[in-house]
Amino acid sequence: MDKVNVIIIGAGVVGLAIAAKISQRYKQVLIIDTNDQVGQETSSRNSEVIHAGIYYPQDSLKAKLCVRGNALLYSHCRQYKVPFKKTGKYIVAVNEQEQAQLNQIKLKANNNGVSDLEFLNRQHLAKTEPQLTAHSALFSPSTGILDSHEYMQSLLWQAQKNGAFFVGCSEFIKALKNKEGFSVEIKNTIDETSSQINCSLLINAAGLNAQHCANNIEGLSSSDIPPLFYCRGHYFTYQGKSPFKHLIYPVPEKNTTGLGIHSTLDMAGQIKFGPDIQYIDQINYQFDEQGINQLKTRFAQAIKRYWPHLNTDKLQTGYTGIRPKLQGPGQGFMDFAIHDQSQHGVEGLINLFGIESPGLTASLAIAEHVCAQL
Repeated sequence: MDKVNVIIIGAGVVGLAIAAKISQRYKQVLIIDTNDQVGQETSSRNSEVIHAGIYYPQDSLKAKLCVRGNALLYSHCRQYKVPFKKTGKYIVAVNEQEQAQLNQIKLKANNNGVSDLEFLNRQHLAKTEPQLTAHSALFSPSTGILDSHEYMQSLLWQAQKNGAFFVGCSEFIKALKNKEGFSVEIKNTIDETSSQINCSLLINAAGLNAQHCANNIEGLSSSDIPPLFYCRGHYFTYQGKSPFKHLIYPVPEKNTTGLGIHSTLDMAGQIKFGPDIQYIDQINYQFDEQGINQLKTRFAQAIKRYWPHLNTDKLQTGYTGIRPKLQGPGQGFMDFAIHDQSQHGVEGLINLFGIESPGLTASLAIAEHVCAQL
């Protein structure tokens, strides 16, 4: 194989969604990834939440693509029998001061086209979530959870049905521009051999490695590549039965780049807490064993604000995920960056940078957006 129509770098949920969509239009779509299986990094190390599109600034890509992606994702899960639950989410205010923030969140959600939020008072919360301690809450009925691994397998199946093919253990090395598009060098990570494949269209959906790949694409200026910040989030699991039936989110803390330590469920009903925010210099998924007690204490303090009956001894280290953020510590909101020729001037190339949360929810809408740019 020395020529294909499309090469997609990265077989995470976004790369797979793009492959499923673009393979409807183009034959010979090749998806490559350095891992041997799909979705081994950010796509499988998250909360598996189907977001509603509540928090993001109006008219941002995150807002528009999350709202659109929410509807597309539920439809896809029903069509392809991907396990999901429309659990609903409570955004809780623990006192009157935080109630004012709920008002602002509801206004922002309305501006984004999310019109199904409703306020719940203390009496209602006592009936529906008796373990929860809160002054009031916003209920988001269109928030849910899914099996992200089954979802990614359904996308891969859809792409392969359309004639696309996935090759793992394949590292993108560089792309040189030619008359037909690009000459792409790919290295087999098992035997270290390299091969050259020509393609007409090149889509960089490499997630945590998107900036590294972009730096090795001929014709791109450094000014076309935004800075990347690795942001690790820890998750703790909890032994025993979940105290909640809904997802529980605190009011987002000010001056942070996350949504606080929230409580989510998986498809088996297991409860977990996280993620926190920790900027790191290199990709590292390990818990810091030396600081584990301090980290556990911080989690317990955050959780006990809305669940005072937490038994800290039942908190167990779970897993970590790393978000490819475009904003550094203390910086403000940064949107998805999906750049086509109009942004960088390289015909046939699309770069996706900073595809973090709500990237899982927005994945099918991102795929629509990318295909509309071609």
